[in-house]
Amino acid sequence: MRFLLCFLAALSSVPASAERLTLDRIHADPALAGPSVRNLRMSPDGARVTYLRGRQDNQFQLDLWEFHMKDKTSKRLVDSKLLVPNETLSPEEQARRERARTASLTGILNYSWSPDGKQLLVPIAGDLYLIDAAKPQAARKVASGNVADPKISPKGRYVSFVRKQNLYVIDLVSGLEKQLTTDGAGTIFNGEAEFVAQEEMGQRTGYYWAPDDSAIAYKRYDESPVPVVRRFEIFADRTDVVEQRYPAAGDANVLVDLMIVSPTTGAQRKVDLGPNRDIYLVRADWSANSKQLVYQLQSRDQKRLDLISVDAATLAQRTLLTETSTTWVSIHDDLRFLSKRNAFLWASERSGRNHLYLYDLDGKLLHPVSSGEWGIDNVLAVDEKAGRVYVSSNRDAVIDKQTYALALDGSGADKPLRITKGDGWHEAAFSRNGEVFVDTFSDPSTPPQISIRRPDGSMVGWLEKNELNAEHPYAKYKADHLATEYGTIKANDGQTLHYSLIKPSDFSAAKKYPVYLSTYGGPHAQHVSRKWGNYFDQYMAQQGFVVFRLDNRGSYRRERAFTDAIHNGLGKHEVEDQLTGIDWLGKQSFVDAKRIGVFGWSYGGYMTLRLLAAASSKIAMGVSVAPVTDWALYDTHYTERYVGGTPKGQPDAYKTSGVFAHLDGLKSPLLLVHGMADDNVLFTNTTRLIDGLVNRNVRFDLMTYPGAKHGISSRPGQRHVYGTIEAFFKKNLADAPK
Repeated sequence: MRFLLCFLAALSSVPASAERLTLDRIHADPALAGPSVRNLRMSPDGARVTYLRGRQDNQFQLDLWEFHMKDKTSKRLVDSKLLVPNETLSPEEQARRERARTASLTGILNYSWSPDGKQLLVPIAGDLYLIDAAKPQAARKVASGNVADPKISPKGRYVSFVRKQNLYVIDLVSGLEKQLTTDGAGTIFNGEAEFVAQEEMGQRTGYYWAPDDSAIAYKRYDESPVPVVRRFEIFADRTDVVEQRYPAAGDANVLVDLMIVSPTTGAQRKVDLGPNRDIYLVRADWSANSKQLVYQLQSRDQKRLDLISVDAATLAQRTLLTETSTTWVSIHDDLRFLSKRNAFLWASERSGRNHLYLYDLDGKLLHPVSSGEWGIDNVLAVDEKAGRVYVSSNRDAVIDKQTYALALDGSGADKPLRITKGDGWHEAAFSRNGEVFVDTFSDPSTPPQISIRRPDGSMVGWLEKNELNAEHPYAKYKADHLATEYGTIKANDGQTLHYSLIKPSDFSAAKKYPVYLSTYGGPHAQHVSRKWGNYFDQYMAQQGFVVFRLDNRGSYRRERAFTDAIHNGLGKHEVEDQLTGIDWLGKQSFVDAKRIGVFGWSYGGYMTLRLLAAASSKIAMGVSVAPVTDWALYDTHYTERYVGGTPKGQPDAYKTSGVFAHLDGLKSPLLLVHGMADDNVLFTNTTRLIDGLVNRNVRFDLMTYPGAKHGISSRPGQRHVYGTIEAFFKKNLADAPK
């Protein structure tokens, strides 16, 4: 979202069938974006691309599809309803999906190819199926009983998975199932990532295969030191008391070990992680030749990260490199071992920007692969034959995502070759060898279009052209689609802040309009981006609101000087920057500065409260959904990283970062919303806020959702919550259309 984008010229002629967007239609089928796909993967032989797609009658139920590279045709490979007609999820699986932000989805959520490209491994509803790619109707169930995190081993001999806190393998030659760990029960977990690792470190697995199938490295953790939080999950017809081990800021974390097990013999060995147990095991991986296990150890204060190599035969260790920071060291998935030389790629923000470096296996820096006043998002693929590494970045525009090629030898490190062409947002999924990729492109006037391309960006064929023509689900609403404008303003320290703005339907420069300001404001999120937009933003603009977003300091995909500003004092700079945006809005001739309202969810809900407390004189109302109100209630890894330290060690930072020290300034109308079974931002955050507001005699509106988690992810819940938000804006910004 930045710099004015004009919509298609065709929008100037309104067809007779044009309709205004409605909340009912936004939350109905088929999806307004048109056919969309998830989990794009290239088969090992390069013959087909597989992906997950929502059904016409339910966009949230996913089936497995394939695209044949030779004849350029698509077809459904596995029908999830035929595989499991009535899906029932265990509480453990529901919790995993909440961590992965997939709680609204059903059907097939994941799958993997066998190395020979002949079989697919498909988990669904706790069961595990092997599917012959040539005869997909002959699905074979190979495991059941709440199976989690299934994988086909790199050489294809085994299927592995976690069941009831233990690690298992199935030998595909003999068909025998073997339990590799036996002590998983109670507070002991094997092969899984702990709560904060799933929630804050992006860990979706707790075990790692050696490339030659000889061993599995796995995480074993004991969560007995973690305090038990007794919380209520209030449903429509019952109340459950849940005892959850939740490590709030300053509390003890799990005790973690790194183990190595043989899938053949079951022999176990322990890697020595050192005498300090109060650490984070954030990643583990294997060298291409399977001789070295490499793991990443992060200090509790997150200011140091060590990359450590373990000899797989002797367990002898050496530190390959160390990253340090005065604020925090970011963790990433951009460790890549090369197969044709003894070297690895590593991403680091040590220069203030995220760049790639090449090291030998002894930890000696060979050379930078990227450099300059820009940074990479992540590594997409490595093509050693061509001597290239492909990355995503916003090098040409902060609000865009493009794909670039870099030379492995470091030549032209500051001048990457841009592969994707259209300005906007490109999500790329490469084949393993980097010889072809799937490009998903969108901009504010173009729903996601999916093409298959060569590494030079040239077209192979369309996977989903998704033209916005008369047959498209959005066709009826195309004529009323409003353009998004982009621009920048300066923070008080001179740094550049990007914003997006949508002007209302039938806009007149002579009128003054109310404002719907949507904010997130927290780290690891970019709220302003040039891609196919948010339907609720469009809806609110069509209801007569100016729709505004601004990415304040601390937001994602920026240099460290921009993100580090929030350290040791959450809320301060974020609020300053949003108020800078509000002041800018107030100076626009078409904005009614007395009718600016703010909405935010999660960190955005926290921001709404902080903004109302800081500037109720400038903000007419706010809607806060699932807000953190006291950072001492939130988890260790996230909170201690940004607030800096623990509540006992940094009491002033926690006090000023929270909401309660500022509540006396909250004067404007407030709608407070929370799911009553939220296990991420615990409902206690809201009950404490209710108590604080009552004690100050501050009146407010409250909407709670029985049984809802953090995302209030059910379709009825989503329809209702956004209808409630709309109604509150219209009620309190009185001159907005009813």
